[in-house]
Amino acid sequence: MIIVTGAFTAHPDTIGRLMEICVAHSRRSRMELGCIKHHVYANCEDPLKLFFYEEWTDEDALRAHFNVPESNAFVAEARSLAADGVGPTVFTGDRQ
Repeated sequence: MIIVTGAFTAHPDTIGRLMEICVAHSRRSRMELGCIKHHVYANCEDPLKLFFYEEWTDEDALRAHFNVPESNAFVAEARSLAADGVGPTVFTGDRQ
């Protein structure tokens, strides 16, 4: 199993649009072959921060996800709306 995390911090005037595209991206991603989980979470302590948590069956599924044109379009728009971002960070391991 592959776990992916990432985060964006929005500008005050872009948080609404950034949240909208992050939710749409997670929903679309959950339909992809090999996606176990794909969610975006709001940070309770900083309303401008959004955190991604994803689980994928294997590296092939994750690689395919990163090559989906909609994923690339999402990343480009998210970066244009964000003040900063972290990740993606990829962890590999067995699910217990």
